[in-house]
Amino acid sequence: MIESILASGNVSAKLKLTVKTIISAGLTALAVALPQIVHAFAGASGGMIWLPMYLPVILGGCLLGIRWGLGIGIASPLVSFLITSLAGSPMPAAARLPFMIAELAAMAVISGLFTRLISKNSWMAFPAVLLAFVAGRSLFMLLAVIFQSVTPFTPALILSQIQSGLAGVVLQSVLIPAIVMLLGKLLEKE
Repeated sequence: MIESILASGNVSAKLKLTVKTIISAGLTALAVALPQIVHAFAGASGGMIWLPMYLPVILGGCLLGIRWGLGIGIASPLVSFLITSLAGSPMPAAARLPFMIAELAAMAVISGLFTRLISKNSWMAFPAVLLAFVAGRSLFMLLAVIFQSVTPFTPALILSQIQSGLAGVVLQSVLIPAIVMLLGKLLEKE
């Protein structure tokens, strides 16, 4: 979506790179800050219920496409882990980190596949978000099945976490497309 807007504005490659870098950095920072805010207000289980890190990652895929979204999806849990480890309470936990990187990367790629469609019809953000959630959560479950003998994650545990996060999925399935549509309208006027 952002690429289409920048291309139609006939901006230089350097400006495109700058804009995408700033948006990616902002979304990554949001993906680090939002879980902290949710945990502060909703407690330790708030992250499992509302899935706050997912919102900026899927939004990044919808707005910036596969490559930039993938960068946000990989960087977000890594940066969060590094920063929160310095404070003595790593988020996500070390055992969950590789799974979360894979899950968020899948979500970013799937939502990123819809970028061009979203730029033509912002309503396409709805299937982008839903399919991103299905792909990411499915990949997490698959990895739990494959690696259950060497990790603390069992398919039953992951299934219960998926069920716990349904409220977050529903909220974000409405909120992310609304943000995308609003940004599309605002940027269209520019």
